[in-house]
Parts: sequence; C-alpha cells; structure tokens
Amino acid sequence: MTPDAPDRSYSTRLRTALLLTGTGTAGAYHAGVLRALHEAGIKIDLVGGRGVGAASALFAAIDGGPRLWEASGIWKSSAARGFYGWRTPLRYAGYAVSIAGIVFLIPIALLALAVLVGLAGMLATLVGLESVGSSLTTAYTGWIGVLFAPAALPTVVPRLVLLALLAAAVVLGAGAITGFLRDRARRRSRTGSFWRLFSAPLSAAVIIERSTTEIWNLIRGAAPLAIPSRTELARRYVELLADNLGQPGFRELLLTVHDVDARRDLVFSLLSPDHRGRFVSRTHAKPEPRHAEAFDLAGASRDHVIDALAAALSVPLATDPHLITFAADGPWRGETHRLCDRPDAIGRLVEEAAYAGAEQIILVAPSPQAAKAHELSASRADLRGRAGELLAAFEAGSLRDVQEQFTGRFAGFFVIRPVHHPLASFDFTGVYDERSDRVQTLSELVDRGYEDAYRQFIEPVVGAGSEPAESVHRRSTGGQTAPIEL
Repeated sequence: MTPDAPDRSYSTRLRTALLLTGTGTAGAYHAGVLRALHEAGIKIDLVGGRGVGAASALFAAIDGGPRLWEASGIWKSSAARGFYGWRTPLRYAGYAVSIAGIVFLIPIALLALAVLVGLAGMLATLVGLESVGSSLTTAYTGWIGVLFAPAALPTVVPRLVLLALLAAAVVLGAGAITGFLRDRARRRSRTGSFWRLFSAPLSAAVIIERSTTEIWNLIRGAAPLAIPSRTELARRYVELLADNLGQPGFRELLLTVHDVDARRDLVFSLLSPDHRGRFVSRTHAKPEPRHAEAFDLAGASRDHVIDALAAALSVPLATDPHLITFAADGPWRGETHRLCDRPDAIGRLVEEAAYAGAEQIILVAPSPQAAKAHELSASRADLRGRAGELLAAFEAGSLRDVQEQFTGRFAGFFVIRPVHHPLASFDFTGVYDERSDRVQTLSELVDRGYEDAYRQFIEPVVGAGSEPAESVHRRSTGGQTAPIEL
C-alpha cells in the first residue's frame, strides 16, 4: 500500500470513503480488512462496493461487519463452500452422466481384471503352484462367462447407460423449461436452444440467499421473525440505515452494477442530505439525464437494494444476470433489465465516490500484485479455476489503471491488497498453492486481509500520520474493545 503522493497522509478530518472491490472469494479478504479497520477505530464516512464488495459494503454500512468475519459468519462457516456452485440442473445431469460412465466402464474393468488374474495364474504356475494357478484362472473364467452371458452384462449395461443418459436429458430439459417459464413472465428472450438448455454454468443463488438472510438477522435482532420478501427487506434495510446515519458504525452507502441492456453502469446510493442532492443531480457529460443511472435509495428506489446486491453478485457469463423491473414512472418506464457485475468497474466506483464528496480513499482490492519474471505458475485446467484466473487478471489491470488515473485527485489514496494469495474467485473449498506447497483455505484469506490492513495501512499510515492524537486503536480483548492512543 502506498499513498498516491509521498507527502500526503491519512487525516481524520477528511471525508473518507472505504471502497471494496473483487469477485467471489474476495469477500473473505474484505471481511479480514473490515475487522482490522473496526478494531483500529478508523473513521469511515462512506462505504462503497462492486462485485462481492457490494455485499461487504451493505454489511459495513449498518455496523454488520462481524457477520462477515465471525466463526459462524458468512466467510468462516462451512456454508461458504457452496457459494457459486454448479446450477442444479447441470449438477444432477452431471451425476447422471457420471453414473452412465461408471456403468459403461464395468465390463472394461472386468476384462482388465481378467488379464491380471491370468498373469497371477501364470506366475503361480511358474513358482510351482500349478493347482492354485489353475483353480484361480478356472474360477474367474467361469465367473466371467456368467457375467458376459447374453442375458447379463451385454443386455443390462446398455440399458443402464441409456437410462442414465435419458435421466440427464430429462433434468436438463426440465431446468430449461422451468427457467423459460420463470424468466418469460418478466422478460422475453431470444436465447438459442443450446444456451436455454445449458445456460450459465454457475449459480449465485446460495451466496445471495445467505447474504440476505444475514442482513435480515441484523435488522430483526432478537425478534423471531421470518424473513420477508426482498422488497420488504430492502425497505427495512433503507429505513434502518437512513434513521441511523451519523451514528457510530453506520455509514453512507454506494453500490455500482452494470446494466447489460442499457450498456451503462448503474449507481445506487444512500448519502447524507448534505451530499445527496448534488450527487444525484450533478451535471452529466452524456445527453441522457443523470437519473437514468443514479438511483437514490432514500427515495422511490429504496425497493432496489436487494436487487443491487443480487446484480453485483452475478458474474458475467459464469452466472445468469439478475432481472430488475424498474418503476413505471421512472426513467426506464417499467422496463425489465438484465443487471450484473462489471469486473473492471473499479474506476467508476472511485469516480462516484469522488462525486459523493470523498476527500480520501481507502481501496481494498484482493488482486495480488503484478507478477515479475520467473514467477510463472501452471495455469488452471478446470473451468472455475480458469475463469477465476481471468477475473483476477482483469481486476488487477483495472486497479493499475485506477491508481494512475486518480493520482493527485484526492488528499489521500490508499490501497490495501495482498502481495500473494492463491485463491481464485471461485475457490471456496481452498486450493493447493505451489509457492507454499500446501492447501490454503478461505479462512486463511480472512486472516490475510486482517494482517494486510494492519501492515499496509493502520500501522504505517494511521500510526505514523500527522494527527496521531486523533487516531484510536482498538484491539479486541476478551470480547471487549479497549481504546489505545497511537
């Protein structure tokens, strides 16, 4: 981490924006950083996010960070292993095809075993155990004869293989029909038959459901209430945040997603009254009005908070985009649009934070630093791993562009990022790291974010800043936080 200029330091007097960016497992890194900033008592006025950073921002805005980093929270619990899993039809179709493959290989395996039995019998004969070798080969030959009788394996195996393949086809067909009926009720599609059958390979449903459930747990407190509809949950969230803006732990909110149909980024914000009007109505360089892409969550757009979350967690091509229906009296006249994340939208997020009045930026980007010569590693051959590698490369390139673009535009621009971490965007079960020659887990990524925040920002920047008396450092002790002046 380095400030954008060597003579600029962190100040508690400036309006500070914490921006969280990344995809998939990046949320675990965000959790560790948020915990460190929380313990250190870092003043944050505005929290923003894109990708999984939008989910992290939603929690951080309402003092819900512990739901991210606790042992039973989102990123350290075993439930995270199911995030971005294969879509249900593809998963069950894969099981059926695997069964078909296993059944098909049974005769081949029996014939291969016959060769081994023959070799064993011949070896027994060579060492003088002729009776043993003869008995072994005779018994197995008789068994093979029974199994390969016309009414046995030659008849049963093809039928079982065909049945399994038909089951896979039925599962895929049922999934395609269900998706068609569900989406057609909201949006027509010219999707080809192949894409309708297989669609996007992964599903964001589990991580969206877990995030919304934890948000509701924060809102309801100890009351044993069932989770409401997404619209009602969005209203409850906005009401909680709007009523507590300015209170300790509550921050203004800024989220960015991409509208595939409008081919533009959409910005959802809930700012303080001092900045709200100027942000939503600022002069726009394009001929379209600003309100076509900037949505004030304190107004009629409050119903779209959970839509923004679902859209930000929808990865292009890897998952289906999220469908959002706009209000009939809004700029999009009741249209239903496809929304998803844009991995290289870091610059847009920083730009919007500047328009929201941010004077210094703390940018958390889990993209490892650029590689140097002789740091090549074997590329991933699996689909999820390869997609994760590409996303990490795109985000790292975008981060470099942002650092160059915004140099000198803020009083302070601080970046927290790992020097190295092997987990790609979809490695929720951990991954083998060649550099350390061991498997690294999602829980370790949470701890790495925590350590990096202290090592790269809290200790060298806040601790060595020009206003040490105004900085408060809280380290957790026995569940309590004790203030320590730096």
